[in-house]
This record gives sequence, structure tokens and C-alpha cells, in this order.
Amino acid sequence: MSEKLFPTQEVGSLAKPRWRVKGFRGEALTENEIREALIWARKLDFEDVDELEKILRGEDSPERRRKILEWSSRMAIRLLEKAGLDIIFDGEMWRSEMYQHVISNIDGFEFLGWVKSFDYRYFMKAACISRPKYVKSFYLDEFLVTKRYATREIKVPFTGPYTLVDWSFNEFYEKKLRESIRDLRKRKIEARKEFLFDLIKEVLRPEIRKLVEAGAKWIQIDEPAATTNPTKDEMELFVEAFNELTKGINCRFSLHNCYSNYKVLAKYVPELKNCFQLSLEFANRDTTTLGTSDEVRKGYSDLKLFEEYGYEGNYGLGVIDVHTNFIESPELVRDRILYAVRIIEDPKRIYPSTDCGLRTRTWEVSFEKLNNLTKGAELTRSLF
Repeated sequence: MSEKLFPTQEVGSLAKPRWRVKGFRGEALTENEIREALIWARKLDFEDVDELEKILRGEDSPERRRKILEWSSRMAIRLLEKAGLDIIFDGEMWRSEMYQHVISNIDGFEFLGWVKSFDYRYFMKAACISRPKYVKSFYLDEFLVTKRYATREIKVPFTGPYTLVDWSFNEFYEKKLRESIRDLRKRKIEARKEFLFDLIKEVLRPEIRKLVEAGAKWIQIDEPAATTNPTKDEMELFVEAFNELTKGINCRFSLHNCYSNYKVLAKYVPELKNCFQLSLEFANRDTTTLGTSDEVRKGYSDLKLFEEYGYEGNYGLGVIDVHTNFIESPELVRDRILYAVRIIEDPKRIYPSTDCGLRTRTWEVSFEKLNNLTKGAELTRSLF
């Protein structure tokens, strides 16, 4: 764990380069795609660039696809470390998408079609057609590669159970309870609970145990759907699911939630029993004007709610907007952190972060944003 003030972190994903996407599919790469990979390898000071070129120009095979995945991880790790981040992962280079990647590695689901998530991004939605069954690890290989090459603290992004259930059709459990629970509303509620806690018990906790046994010390539970259904019953179910997922496991856990209703979330996060950090999005809501007044830092007003409701953990403070190519200056990052310090009072609880993953930005833009994130944290650090 980083001991310095304002340790910086990226939340999860980076864009997947064309050479990684096409190479892993077994498609031939263009000269421009090969050139892009080699340019970045040199920018990131790799000494074995010739080996990468040989792999990219080679014939398709399972071994080549694996090597391409590993190279994409190595390069993403190096990019994050070269930008100066204290806490990293590998940009989720091994994952197709946060939902689809998990569901495609579990028995009991059938994919039905594409649905829009945000912007121009889509994911393949599935129906649960039988009890979820753990088949093989879906995060372990990626973690082991990250562990091999990273020199900084590692935080593993892990798609949470509430989101996996909320984004799936619940055919199996609703059909299973059709005869025993006649009332449609009650049946849907009970079916949702059974689905959620079976998924936790049969699939997600076994995967977490594997990660922890392999050396994972910090796992970030990603729950973008946390406030999709902002009723008291649903929010209590979300809290119960997080607590059930993490109970009794010797690991640091954090929660990432973004583009959400923080007025609702703030009421319930104090009930999370094993939550070291809340990773929250604020830069997207903020102005780009320098200063620490309430008016210019209006994007951070909801931070007060978490404190008022009694949350006592740390904050992954979103100070970098991931949905724009605007490059935040170190001074803007500094002012956003300083404003948060005024609210939270204890600077040790603040971990400057991106709002979310940077998968919609180019590596060039991502590197500039992350580099200024670390410079802004250093500017702030110098004032304490």
C-alpha cells in the first residue's frame, strides 16, 4: 500500500489497440497497425521490440494470440507506470467487455443480442437459463501477467454481482418459482434474490478466492448498476450483495460506481462492511475553471452527502473526465483535490483518480491525462 499522500490510480480500462483486437481474432494486421504497435513499444522504452514485430507478423496460432494478449498487457502496464500512477492494473487488455467477459465464461447463460451501454458502446446481453456454474477462471491469467510485469501496487477491477444480475434476463429463476409464488411482483423479487446470491456463492466468491490465493491484495468491485433501481429494497439488496461477496476474505475491497445517483448511493454506503474505498466520478460534472470555490467546483457537491451520511472510508476521487479529449491541467487537478480536502478534512482519505476507465480515449490522450493527474497530485502534495 502506498504511504505517500494522494496516491494516484486509474480505475480500469484503456482502449484496446487495433493490433491487439485483430491479432487476438487471428486477423491479418496492416502495416499501419504493426507500425502503431512498434511506435508505442519504443515510446514505452521496451528493449525487445524486434520480438514484438516478429509476433505481429507471424502466422495465427493459439500461442501467437496469447503472446499478443501478453504484449498488450505489458504495454498498458508500462504506459500507466510511465505516467506516474501509484496504483494500476493492465488496462483490462484480456477482457472483451466488463459484463460479456464474465458471462461468457460461466455456464447457465445464453447470449441474445447487442444492447447499448453508453455513447457508441454496446454489450452482448444474456439470459440466465440455468443455475450459474463456475467453469474456469476469468480474471486469474490476466492478474498473473499483471503481477509479473507491474512494479506498482495492483488493484484488480472485478464486475460486481448486482450489475451482472441487473444486466441479465432472469429466465431460469422466474420460471423455477412460477408454481410456488403466484404473485408476479413477489416472484420477480424472490427470483432476483436467488439469482444474485447463487451467482455470488457459485461463481464470484470462488473467483475472488483464486485471485487472493494468487496474491491479489486489492479488488475493486465495479457496480455501475448500483442505483439503477433506487428503491429502499433494491439498495438494501445491493448492500447485502456486496457484503456477502466480500465477507471473510483477507483482501482489501473497494467499490467503483460512476454516472449514477449519488444522492441515493450516499445513504447506503456506510452499510458496506468491507469497503476500503469508494471510487466515484466527479470531473464529468465539474467546470474546467481553476479555483476552489463552491461555484467552480460544483461537480463535487455530492461529496458532502457521503460525509454527512457517515461514510468513513477513503475516496477514489474522480478528477479526470474520461469522456472528452480535454486535457486537464495539473493546476485544475490540484484545485479539485484541494476542494475535496476542504470537505473531507483528512487528506489521507483521498486517492486522485480518473472518473472511470479510459477505454473511449486514444492512448495518446490517456497518457496526457494520466500524466497531468500525477503532476496535479504532486502539486497538491507539495502544499501539505
